[in-house]
Amino acid sequence: MNCRTASILFCATILAAISPSKATHAQTNPFTKGQVADRIREVENGVDEFEKYLKNRGDDGKNQAQSAQSSGVTTRRQHSNSANREARGKQTNETKDDLENAMDDLNRTTNRLRRKFDPTSNYLETKAQMEQLMDGARRVNQVVTRGNYGTQAERYWAALRTNINDLALLQLDADERVGLPERDFFHASGCF
Repeated sequence: MNCRTASILFCATILAAISPSKATHAQTNPFTKGQVADRIREVENGVDEFEKYLKNRGDDGKNQAQSAQSSGVTTRRQHSNSANREARGKQTNETKDDLENAMDDLNRTTNRLRRKFDPTSNYLETKAQMEQLMDGARRVNQVVTRGNYGTQAERYWAALRTNINDLALLQLDADERVGLPERDFFHASGCF
């Protein structure tokens, strides 16, 4: 084999080795950073809306209780044993605190994801922060499904959960995404 043929084979081997790595990079990074940033923004907005709802819900309940006391309206519940009333109040506060704490954790992890995401050029580098966000979302999901917060809270959580699912789907590598449903990833994997 002469020198020229050996050089051509060597160059062809180098090109063959380089081209699959570019294809692999394109397969693992199919979304633009702007698309992922939009999903993160949607999750941030959903967390803010849910927290705002929880705060307003607590304020509305206090206002209703104060107006009922000032009007002198009594109900059967007010005539019940004061120990039972205090126990129910304590239970309600603990349940409320669980959801508020879970939402605070989710907000904190969402902010951490944003801070890590903005300066990076490859959004897949934020996979650890995304996993922390998912852990926080699982905790909120457990609290919401365990408690009785009403249909409005369930609606806010369903919308936020959908946005989190969409964001998580974008964060997966192409190999991890194979065979998963398009919009309902966490129901399929048993996470949500």
